[in-house]
Amino acid sequence: MAFKIRQSKYRHIFCDTPKPEFCFTGFQLSTVTGEQQYIKASAKYFAIALRGGGGPIGICKLDRPGRFEPGTSSIVHGHTGSVLDFDWNPFDDSMFATASEDTTIKLWSVPDDWEPIDEKGHAKKGTNLSESLVDLVGHRKKVTLVKFHPTANNVLLSAATDNSVKVWDIEKSEVMTSFDDLGDLTYDIVWDTTGDNFAVSNKDKLIRLMDGRTSTVTSTLEKPHMGLKSMKCLYLGTTGKFLTVGASLTNSREMKIWDLKNLSEPLSTETIDNSSGALLPTFDADANILYLSGKGDGIIRPYEFEDSKLFKLNDGYRSHVPCKGMCMIPKRGNDIMHNETARLMKLTNNQGVQPLQFTVPRKSDAFQDDIFPDSASSEPAHTADEWLGGSSKGPVKMSLNPLNKGATGPKKAFKLRTVAQVSAELEKANKRVTYLEEKLKAAGIEC
Repeated sequence: MAFKIRQSKYRHIFCDTPKPEFCFTGFQLSTVTGEQQYIKASAKYFAIALRGGGGPIGICKLDRPGRFEPGTSSIVHGHTGSVLDFDWNPFDDSMFATASEDTTIKLWSVPDDWEPIDEKGHAKKGTNLSESLVDLVGHRKKVTLVKFHPTANNVLLSAATDNSVKVWDIEKSEVMTSFDDLGDLTYDIVWDTTGDNFAVSNKDKLIRLMDGRTSTVTSTLEKPHMGLKSMKCLYLGTTGKFLTVGASLTNSREMKIWDLKNLSEPLSTETIDNSSGALLPTFDADANILYLSGKGDGIIRPYEFEDSKLFKLNDGYRSHVPCKGMCMIPKRGNDIMHNETARLMKLTNNQGVQPLQFTVPRKSDAFQDDIFPDSASSEPAHTADEWLGGSSKGPVKMSLNPLNKGATGPKKAFKLRTVAQVSAELEKANKRVTYLEEKLKAAGIEC
């Protein structure tokens, strides 16, 4: 039988090490450890936890690389304990949630004039953000993980060391549903593409697949990995397949693909290596590309998912600088006209944050519609109440072609405001009312 090379549009995807002037440095990172990614990003900002009291968070603009200086650059702080995890609202690039050791979850909105690093890459003095929009109180112990709903507006999933997961309506500041019988420490929480279900992996070697609206267990994956390392998981888009990563009985790192309709045995198993760090899978659902990195690794391995299998595209990105955390920015924040199909933000211990741009080489300067299908927009598919009532929709899509971006703009969504903002608006309105009453009285008109 003749040897055949598998064809792929992404076969030659590559990433160069970014130059120092395109990186973010100067951070004094938090020493708190856990199962979190340590870095999260929207299409406009990225966030990392910093060292210090009050659970400080560093927020930087993606297009403003340079040096961040503690004590000079603006930070976000307001918790009474260390921040363990955070997540950005997929429908508002300026809103994010923080989970803390103080058992609370806080919602924040980054001001429009936020600028900790100026245009020249130098630290810029500014006002710290200390007043949150909303405080969510309900967990009895420290909150370790948070994840926003992918299609419903203002819905948040959280996990804590009180062995519970909760689904929140942040607009009403209340718990929608809760499951309080997890067996042990939670390793990971993840929504499926439509947000109808979510998965929770735990230290008791169980992955529970749960109904998102009722927080009840619909199926269980028992001992998908026999080793002691952390287990991570994710839904592979709309394919009906499920990915888990962990360690084998001999402590080799491995990943498995499962059919959600039949979890009795994996469709495929692949051994990665014998490194000690936890694997960090990141999936591009538009291109069906998996980027596999790991804590303490300098390698990012790209795989293409097709026909229930993962095919390694090439040797990927290699660096001598180990990774502490990793995240992917939303595709609408990529440099589309330079064929940037994915941008991973790599957090390191001593060299700051490095933006890793994965590019597909093309000779043409035109928009490449074959590698850039419509992607998730910043418009929610439904409200929290509609979703809870049974509405099931996928993400609202948008064209990535720069010529079409203005054709269908996102609808104006609910905007949370702080007490100080509402008080200032009320005071301004009262002054206006007093002024108009005086004008009417001067004109001899009774009001």
